Amino acid sequence: MKLVVLSALGAAISPAFASVIARQSKGNLPPVTVRGNAFFAGDERFYVRGVAYQPGGAADAKDPLLDLEGLKRDVANFKSLGINTIRVYTIDNSKNHDEGMKMLDDAGIYLALDANTPDYSLNRETNATLHRSYNDVYLQSVFATIETFHNYNNLLLFFSGNEVINERNNTGAATYIKAVTRDMKRFIGNKSPRTIPVGYSAADVSENIEQQALFFNCGSDDERSDFFAFNDYSWCDPSSFTQSGWDKKVELYKDYSKPIFLSEYGCITNRRDWGEVAALYSTNMTGVYSGGLAYEYTVEPNGYGLVEVGSNGAIEPNADFERLKKAFEATDNPSGDGGYKSSGSASECPAESEDWEVATTALPAMPANAEKYMDGDVGTGPGLDGDGSHFAGEPSESTATAGSSSPTRSASSSSSSSSGSSTGAAAGMEVPLKMMGVVGAGVLFGAALLF
Repeated sequence: MKLVVLSALGAAISPAFASVIARQSKGNLPPVTVRGNAFFAGDERFYVRGVAYQPGGAADAKDPLLDLEGLKRDVANFKSLGINTIRVYTIDNSKNHDEGMKMLDDAGIYLALDANTPDYSLNRETNATLHRSYNDVYLQSVFATIETFHNYNNLLLFFSGNEVINERNNTGAATYIKAVTRDMKRFIGNKSPRTIPVGYSAADVSENIEQQALFFNCGSDDERSDFFAFNDYSWCDPSSFTQSGWDKKVELYKDYSKPIFLSEYGCITNRRDWGEVAALYSTNMTGVYSGGLAYEYTVEPNGYGLVEVGSNGAIEPNADFERLKKAFEATDNPSGDGGYKSSGSASECPAESEDWEVATTALPAMPANAEKYMDGDVGTGPGLDGDGSHFAGEPSESTATAGSSSPTRSASSSSSSSSGSSTGAAAGMEVPLKMMGVVGAGVLFGAALLF
């Protein structure tokens, strides 16, 4: 009888232990958080200093973090370059990434990760396909990606989309991008061990890039992005801070209340001498910008690339690589906090115009069939062999009420917390640990009654 009761007590306490263990973070790097318009690793200002990393390019999308032999080879080059971040556009969310993420963590490298894959993404072809593709099957894949990576300390951030708006006439995608950002933030708040920044990577469309920045930072807090990034190829060597027009962009975004960084840069019109590196990490820009990601690591048919990949898989750094390495070596981050702004307010939503065809700030509600993932099991992601989501599942059927999509619990302290607030997995584990204490006390009391 005693054994039966003890077994029952053990069964009662094991789920509490399991939930805490499952939510423990992995890695030695400090998680990066958002304060004001900047990123911080602990109490130190964090500047994105990295490269885009998708060997094979978008046409041959594979998960580079699962190719451990190739990743080990490339990590050596990342360390040689002196970077702290890589951006990966496509991963297999059905697989475990412990080994690859540990390899990056050991090298001091964070991951900026796109949550979409080519087959599981918004379809911007028409307004109808946009609406149809915002469905529960798509969100299951996005949420599975979050669950696959949210325990890694060196996960820097998630991109909710990349260049979905790439013309002056497809800005109607904005409300769906913002809805995905909102849904990701809510899921992270409910299910993740810490707050993980979520934002959008925009195309630098001159007619509406400012409107994009404003739109993704306006409205209620649950809808606003945690950062804004854009792909900027306007600095073409030989150039300068003023000749490139970067001085005007700093002026344009000087009052923006969230971190801004370049999710891609590196014009190839002329030889790349990487003169923009010195400007990007100078105090001319660091009060507004938080670094950027050079495009891209492997040489692809588009003409970009820092290393050549031989037919036998051997990597050979090219002249672009060597010049970028020298530019990084010659450029230190500013001392102190780089002139960041510790506080700010939401932007004003941009007005509808010929270049910004967004008539409302109201967002589509999360598809009803996706609501169960906020508290229940998401399941395994579809990986890279799934059937795709563009015309699957059920789309949104209503309009959301602003402010109604806040998490039902807080993953950790908010991303705008001060340095004195608790961050990371420890804060997220506070409640489960207390519950373990209650359950554990019950077990001891039950055992005492038996003996």
